Amino acid sequence: MSKKTTDLTDLNPKIIDFQNNLRTKYAEENPTLEKGQIVFVGSSLMEIFPIEKMQHEQDLGLSKKIYNRGVRATTTADLLANMDTLIFDLQPSKIFINIGSNDIGFNVPEATFLKNYAEILNQIKEKLPNTQVYVMAFYPVNTTHNFGEEHDEHSHLYEHRSNDLMAEASAKVKTIAENAGYLFINVNDGLTDDQGDLKPELTFDGAHMLPNGYQIVFQNMKPYLD
Repeated sequence: MSKKTTDLTDLNPKIIDFQNNLRTKYAEENPTLEKGQIVFVGSSLMEIFPIEKMQHEQDLGLSKKIYNRGVRATTTADLLANMDTLIFDLQPSKIFINIGSNDIGFNVPEATFLKNYAEILNQIKEKLPNTQVYVMAFYPVNTTHNFGEEHDEHSHLYEHRSNDLMAEASAKVKTIAENAGYLFINVNDGLTDDQGDLKPELTFDGAHMLPNGYQIVFQNMKPYLD
Protein backbone atom coordinates (compact mmCIF):
# COMPACT_ATOMS: atom_id res chain seq x y z
CA MET A 1 0.00 0.00 0.00
CA SER A 2 1.31 3.44 -0.87
CA LYS A 3 2.20 5.73 2.02
CA LYS A 4 -0.34 8.26 0.76
CA THR A 5 -3.12 5.69 0.89
CA THR A 6 -2.04 4.58 4.36
CA ASP A 7 -2.11 8.17 5.59
CA LEU A 8 -5.58 8.70 4.14
CA THR A 9 -7.13 5.49 5.42
CA ASP A 10 -5.26 4.53 8.60
CA LEU A 11 -5.77 0.88 7.66
CA ASN A 12 -5.19 -1.86 10.18
CA PRO A 13 -1.58 -3.10 9.88
CA LYS A 14 -2.95 -6.62 9.43
CA ILE A 15 -4.64 -5.49 6.22
CA ILE A 16 -1.39 -3.99 4.98
CA ASP A 17 0.43 -7.24 5.79
CA PHE A 18 -2.23 -9.18 3.91
CA GLN A 19 -1.86 -6.94 0.86
CA ASN A 20 1.91 -7.31 0.85
CA ASN A 21 1.69 -11.08 1.27
CA LEU A 22 -0.85 -11.39 -1.53
CA ARG A 23 1.26 -9.33 -3.91
CA THR A 24 4.28 -11.46 -3.00
CA LYS A 25 2.25 -14.56 -3.81
CA TYR A 26 1.25 -13.09 -7.17
CA ALA A 27 4.85 -12.14 -7.96
CA GLU A 28 6.03 -15.68 -7.22
CA GLU A 29 3.27 -17.21 -9.34
CA ASN A 30 3.62 -14.93 -12.35
CA PRO A 31 6.72 -16.56 -13.94
CA THR A 32 4.95 -19.94 -13.93
CA LEU A 33 1.79 -18.71 -15.68
CA GLU A 34 0.96 -18.57 -19.36
CA LYS A 35 1.39 -15.20 -21.04
CA GLY A 36 -1.19 -13.69 -23.36
CA GLN A 37 -4.17 -14.61 -21.22
CA ILE A 38 -6.77 -12.44 -19.42
CA VAL A 39 -6.10 -10.46 -16.25
CA PHE A 40 -8.68 -9.16 -13.78
CA VAL A 41 -7.19 -6.35 -11.68
CA GLY A 42 -8.56 -4.07 -8.99
CA SER A 43 -9.47 -3.88 -5.33
CA SER A 44 -11.44 -6.29 -3.12
CA LEU A 45 -14.36 -6.13 -5.55
CA MET A 46 -12.07 -7.90 -8.00
CA GLU A 47 -10.11 -9.99 -5.49
CA ILE A 48 -13.24 -11.77 -4.24
CA PHE A 49 -14.54 -12.38 -7.77
CA PRO A 50 -14.27 -16.21 -7.70
CA ILE A 51 -13.31 -16.43 -11.36
CA GLU A 52 -10.42 -18.85 -10.87
CA LYS A 53 -12.64 -21.17 -8.81
CA MET A 54 -15.33 -20.87 -11.47
CA GLN A 55 -12.81 -21.87 -14.14
CA HIS A 56 -11.92 -25.03 -12.23
CA GLU A 57 -15.50 -26.03 -11.41
CA GLN A 58 -17.48 -24.89 -14.45
CA ASP A 59 -17.15 -25.00 -18.21
CA LEU A 60 -17.07 -21.27 -18.89
CA GLY A 61 -16.65 -21.74 -22.61
CA LEU A 62 -13.58 -19.49 -22.79
CA SER A 63 -10.50 -20.06 -24.92
CA LYS A 64 -8.19 -18.19 -22.55
CA LYS A 65 -7.39 -18.47 -18.86
CA ILE A 66 -8.26 -15.69 -16.45
CA TYR A 67 -5.81 -14.66 -13.72
CA ASN A 68 -7.22 -12.63 -10.85
CA ARG A 69 -4.87 -9.94 -9.55
CA GLY A 70 -7.24 -8.07 -7.25
CA VAL A 71 -5.98 -6.80 -3.88
CA ARG A 72 -8.37 -5.73 -1.15
CA ALA A 73 -8.51 -2.20 0.30
CA THR A 74 -6.33 -0.76 -2.46
CA THR A 75 -6.63 2.42 -4.47
CA THR A 76 -5.52 3.69 -7.85
CA ALA A 77 -2.26 4.81 -6.20
CA ASP A 78 -1.60 1.27 -4.98
CA LEU A 79 -2.21 -0.18 -8.42
CA LEU A 80 0.16 2.36 -9.95
CA ALA A 81 2.84 1.32 -7.47
CA ASN A 82 2.50 -2.36 -8.39
CA MET A 83 1.81 -2.45 -12.12
CA ASP A 84 4.54 -4.99 -12.89
CA THR A 85 3.28 -7.60 -10.42
CA LEU A 86 -0.40 -7.05 -11.08
CA ILE A 87 -0.36 -6.57 -14.86
CA PHE A 88 2.84 -6.30 -16.86
CA ASP A 89 4.56 -9.51 -15.72
CA LEU A 90 1.68 -11.50 -17.21
CA GLN A 91 1.68 -9.70 -20.58
CA PRO A 92 -2.08 -10.23 -20.93
CA SER A 93 -4.02 -10.01 -24.15
CA LYS A 94 -7.00 -8.56 -22.27
CA ILE A 95 -7.28 -6.61 -19.02
CA PHE A 96 -10.45 -5.94 -17.04
CA ILE A 97 -10.03 -3.14 -14.48
CA ASN A 98 -12.24 -2.41 -11.50
CA ILE A 99 -10.32 0.06 -9.34
CA GLY A 100 -11.27 3.29 -7.62
CA SER A 101 -14.16 2.44 -5.32
CA ASN A 102 -11.76 2.76 -2.37
CA ASP A 103 -10.54 6.12 -3.65
CA ILE A 104 -14.17 7.19 -3.39
CA GLY A 105 -14.74 5.43 -0.06
CA PHE A 106 -11.51 6.76 1.46
CA ASN A 107 -12.35 10.26 0.21
CA VAL A 108 -9.22 10.55 -1.93
CA PRO A 109 -9.36 13.91 -3.76
CA GLU A 110 -11.19 13.41 -7.02
CA ALA A 111 -8.45 15.06 -9.06
CA THR A 112 -5.90 12.62 -7.62
CA PHE A 113 -8.11 9.61 -8.26
CA LEU A 114 -8.80 10.58 -11.87
CA LYS A 115 -5.18 11.50 -12.58
CA ASN A 116 -4.06 8.13 -11.23
CA TYR A 117 -6.64 6.30 -13.33
CA ALA A 118 -5.48 8.09 -16.47
CA GLU A 119 -1.86 7.23 -15.67
CA ILE A 120 -2.74 3.54 -15.20
CA LEU A 121 -4.23 3.48 -18.69
CA ASN A 122 -1.36 5.48 -20.16
CA GLN A 123 1.19 3.02 -18.79
CA ILE A 124 -0.74 0.07 -20.18
CA LYS A 125 -0.96 1.71 -23.60
CA GLU A 126 2.78 2.38 -23.57
CA LYS A 127 3.91 -1.08 -22.40
CA LEU A 128 1.14 -3.26 -23.84
CA PRO A 129 0.01 -1.45 -27.00
CA ASN A 130 -1.76 -4.50 -28.44
CA THR A 131 -3.65 -5.43 -25.28
CA GLN A 132 -7.41 -4.90 -25.14
CA VAL A 133 -8.45 -3.03 -22.01
CA TYR A 134 -11.94 -2.98 -20.53
CA VAL A 135 -12.65 -0.37 -17.87
CA MET A 136 -15.54 -1.45 -15.68
CA ALA A 137 -18.30 0.72 -14.24
CA PHE A 138 -18.45 0.65 -10.47
CA TYR A 139 -20.87 -1.85 -8.98
CA PRO A 140 -24.01 -0.62 -7.21
CA VAL A 141 -24.15 -0.66 -3.42
CA ASN A 142 -26.89 -1.09 -0.83
CA THR A 143 -26.68 1.41 2.01
CA THR A 144 -30.19 0.87 3.40
CA HIS A 145 -30.47 -2.83 4.20
CA ASN A 146 -29.37 -4.12 7.62
CA PHE A 147 -26.62 -6.67 7.08
CA GLY A 148 -25.99 -7.19 10.80
CA GLU A 149 -23.02 -4.86 11.20
CA GLU A 150 -22.67 -2.38 14.04
CA HIS A 151 -23.97 1.14 13.43
CA ASP A 152 -20.48 2.69 13.57
CA GLU A 153 -19.14 0.08 11.15
CA HIS A 154 -22.00 0.74 8.74
CA SER A 155 -21.55 4.51 8.98
CA HIS A 156 -17.80 4.24 8.36
CA LEU A 157 -18.20 1.98 5.33
CA TYR A 158 -20.82 4.16 3.65
CA GLU A 159 -19.74 7.63 4.72
CA HIS A 160 -18.40 8.28 1.23
CA ARG A 161 -20.13 5.49 -0.72
CA SER A 162 -23.50 5.77 -2.42
CA ASN A 163 -25.00 4.82 -5.75
CA ASP A 164 -25.02 8.46 -6.80
CA LEU A 165 -21.31 8.83 -6.03
CA MET A 166 -20.50 5.58 -7.83
CA ALA A 167 -22.51 6.64 -10.89
CA GLU A 168 -20.81 10.04 -11.01
CA ALA A 169 -17.39 8.44 -10.72
CA SER A 170 -18.25 5.88 -13.40
CA ALA A 171 -19.17 8.67 -15.82
CA LYS A 172 -15.82 10.37 -15.26
CA VAL A 173 -13.88 7.12 -15.57
CA LYS A 174 -15.75 6.41 -18.80
CA THR A 175 -14.40 9.65 -20.25
CA ILE A 176 -10.87 8.73 -19.20
CA ALA A 177 -11.21 5.29 -20.78
CA GLU A 178 -12.54 6.70 -24.04
CA ASN A 179 -9.79 9.32 -24.17
CA ALA A 180 -7.27 6.49 -23.87
CA GLY A 181 -8.97 4.56 -26.65
CA TYR A 182 -10.27 1.81 -24.39
CA LEU A 183 -13.74 0.38 -23.93
CA PHE A 184 -15.81 1.29 -20.87
CA ILE A 185 -18.24 -1.49 -19.95
CA ASN A 186 -21.18 -1.60 -17.57
CA VAL A 187 -21.80 -5.21 -16.53
CA ASN A 188 -24.22 -4.43 -13.70
CA ASP A 189 -27.46 -5.53 -15.38
CA GLY A 190 -29.45 -7.73 -13.00
CA LEU A 191 -27.67 -6.63 -9.82
CA THR A 192 -30.14 -4.01 -8.60
CA ASP A 193 -33.63 -3.94 -7.14
CA ASP A 194 -36.46 -1.58 -8.06
CA GLN A 195 -34.84 1.22 -6.04
CA GLY A 196 -31.52 0.84 -7.83
CA ASP A 197 -29.80 -0.70 -4.82
CA LEU A 198 -27.63 -3.80 -4.95
CA LYS A 199 -29.99 -6.69 -4.23
CA PRO A 200 -29.59 -7.85 -0.60
CA GLU A 201 -29.43 -11.51 -1.65
CA LEU A 202 -26.34 -10.77 -3.76
CA THR A 203 -24.21 -9.15 -1.05
CA PHE A 204 -22.99 -9.82 2.48
CA ASP A 205 -22.45 -6.20 3.52
CA GLY A 206 -24.03 -3.99 0.88
CA ALA A 207 -20.75 -3.27 -0.92
CA HIS A 208 -19.15 -6.66 -1.61
CA MET A 209 -20.91 -9.35 -3.57
CA LEU A 210 -21.52 -13.01 -2.89
CA PRO A 211 -20.67 -15.65 -5.53
CA ASN A 212 -24.22 -15.53 -6.92
CA GLY A 213 -23.71 -11.84 -7.69
CA TYR A 214 -20.49 -12.58 -9.51
CA GLN A 215 -22.22 -15.25 -11.58
CA ILE A 216 -24.48 -12.50 -12.91
CA VAL A 217 -21.51 -10.22 -13.56
CA PHE A 218 -19.67 -13.01 -15.38
CA GLN A 219 -22.59 -13.62 -17.73
CA ASN A 220 -22.67 -9.91 -18.52
CA MET A 221 -18.90 -9.91 -19.11
CA LYS A 222 -18.84 -12.97 -21.30
CA PRO A 223 -19.24 -11.18 -24.66
CA TYR A 224 -16.05 -9.26 -23.86
CA LEU A 225 -14.16 -12.31 -22.60
CA ASP A 226 -14.61 -14.47 -25.70
